[in-house]
Amino acid sequence: MPLPRLIPCLDVAAGRVVKGVNFGGLRDVGDPVALAAAYAEHGADELVFLDVKATLEGRRTLIELVRHVAEQVAIPFTVGGGVRSVADAADLLDAGADKVGVNSAALARPGLVTELANRLGRQAVVVAIDAQGGLVRSRAGTTDTGLRAVDWAREAEDRGAGEILLTSIDTDGTRAGYDLELTAAVAAAVDLPIIASGGAGTTAHVAAALDVAQAALLASILHERPSRLTELRDELRAMGVPVRREVAHVA
Repeated sequence: MPLPRLIPCLDVAAGRVVKGVNFGGLRDVGDPVALAAAYAEHGADELVFLDVKATLEGRRTLIELVRHVAEQVAIPFTVGGGVRSVADAADLLDAGADKVGVNSAALARPGLVTELANRLGRQAVVVAIDAQGGLVRSRAGTTDTGLRAVDWAREAEDRGAGEILLTSIDTDGTRAGYDLELTAAVAAAVDLPIIASGGAGTTAHVAAALDVAQAALLASILHERPSRLTELRDELRAMGVPVRREVAHVA
């Protein structure tokens, strides 16, 4: 069985990494290319970039930013935000991304997941689910879909998703711990890897998430000091969590 993954997440707006709480109050926390390189240096297994304004602004993800990141890191990275078609996704992969994340466009037209899987391979398709109170929200958390996260995860799997990136809006940015109940429910409903997202504040929080999911997304806990990732990995291993030993992934 693959070892759990530690995946720093960079939410990007206007070309800068931002972070907020419960999807609001965004603040600038740094340059995405520099942070990506720092996380790779300190042993990230993968990276996730989410263009958090692309859907709301009706535009595509920043392709040039993806190219610059690809030049700096040698680890897999996923890019999401503004992916509405196979062509959008293919352009991101051509620019250097390894996987694409889809969210609002897939909710509006679930067949997109199948189109992406058929064209790119399901290993390259990550369906991002933003949930509040167990219900899926779209358009950067601004729109209620009425769908249960568990039900949408099952449908996404049936349509060809390769992974589920599950973010709890309720715990996002709080550093109070992941929504373990939601994460465990979704993990039990599908046979896909689950990336738990939203709420990491301590090593214990990450260990708890990795007990029910295959990967932990990390943001606030790292942004102010990327070297914390190396310490986090050592602390998890000391707690008996079998994380990977690889470090210093640089291009």
